[in-house]
Amino acid sequence: MELSEIGKYASECWSNIPKHFPFVELDEFVIMPNHVHGIIIINKINENEFQIPFNEINQPLYKSTYKNQFGPQSKNIASIVRGFKIGVTKNAKHINPDFKWQARFHDHIVRNEKSFNHIQNYILNNPLKWSQDTFYN
Repeated sequence: MELSEIGKYASECWSNIPKHFPFVELDEFVIMPNHVHGIIIINKINENEFQIPFNEINQPLYKSTYKNQFGPQSKNIASIVRGFKIGVTKNAKHINPDFKWQARFHDHIVRNEKSFNHIQNYILNNPLKWSQDTFYN
């Protein structure tokens, strides 16, 4: 897939997600002409606390203050995707003033290794299927 200037910037923004969300790991992803696919791994100890990375002398790199799952939502998939889309949009509007994302996104919770491998393969092979895309011209 040959990326446009916006695509290159989107790829850079995607790679920078863990800098803004240290509890996130990124796996396979692909920028397509009209959509993005990617695997975001959110490291949690349990539903109310995120796994906190430690430095070489076993001190936490940051302190988790997440307690209330119904309070401010800043450490979830929606906030990660929102941050990515905002970052891309800021630059994309300079290149193409009419640039916009669709209002929503589709997410899927990966529950086992078989599903994880299937989704990885789907993402890796998605560019090969571009000519079959409904919005392809």
